Amino acid sequence: MSTATFDPVAYKRTTREQWQAAAEPWYRWGPTLEEWLGEATELMLDMAHVGPGGRVLDVAAGAGGQTLAAARRVGANGSVLATDISENILEFADRWAQRAGVTNVATRVMDGEQLDVGEGFFDAVICRLGFMYFPEQQAAFAGMRRALKPGGRLAGVVFSTPELNGFFSIPVSIVRRRAALPAPLPGQPGPFSFGAPGVIEAAYEHAGFTDTQVRRVRAPVRMPSAAECVRFERESFGALHQMLAGLSEPEREEAWSEIEQELSQFETQDGFEGPCELIVSTGTAR
Repeated sequence: MSTATFDPVAYKRTTREQWQAAAEPWYRWGPTLEEWLGEATELMLDMAHVGPGGRVLDVAAGAGGQTLAAARRVGANGSVLATDISENILEFADRWAQRAGVTNVATRVMDGEQLDVGEGFFDAVICRLGFMYFPEQQAAFAGMRRALKPGGRLAGVVFSTPELNGFFSIPVSIVRRRAALPAPLPGQPGPFSFGAPGVIEAAYEHAGFTDTQVRRVRAPVRMPSAAECVRFERESFGALHQMLAGLSEPEREEAWSEIEQELSQFETQDGFEGPCELIVSTGTAR
């Protein structure tokens, strides 16, 4: 198995490239994403105290499903700034806002670890399925804290443990084995890097947040079949594409075939229901 030293610069460059490529499918799968993540998203906004007139920073916003949910909450007297490292995906966030008739959203290409926003400007910072992919996680949290007013709240959504997220952990484990990739060490980015008990609370507290809270949300991925779930992940999950990059095309096809075979264990007569548990967390800026 590979023991190559982790290179955060190369990791971030590759991550951006993969999301540039996955931008259109991530947007196209938007209704599925919102059905899957909707409950956790609303809880995140509740825990961040997002309400009328608020100013919200959305970090690693992607195609902007949660951005629009926040924009509707803050209303005409509030605003949401959606940021992401990928300009392609933010173009779809803009498109989604325009089609929805939402006028209080702005987008800006920005590295989540190097937030260039006004200090103490925002009432809330949100981040849906983004924290775990930052190579310099404490730099990201410190920047989010600086962006908040005293008493402002950071809230995010991450995956819990691999054991409770079979819809994703099974593909990840298959790809890791086939590509001879080591598991990320503690502190390195990865889909489950904040999943263990106490990890996200400790990260918040280390960055200077207080009143940390976490809630766990069962969020099964429901699809007509395992094959449809594989199509969803294959088209839109940048992390899997990044991990597969070192394999040949035939090897990648073999990996996807094995993934579909293993995920078929979650098929029933009513369709596919892949296990997923999300952690929604919040902390308050001093």
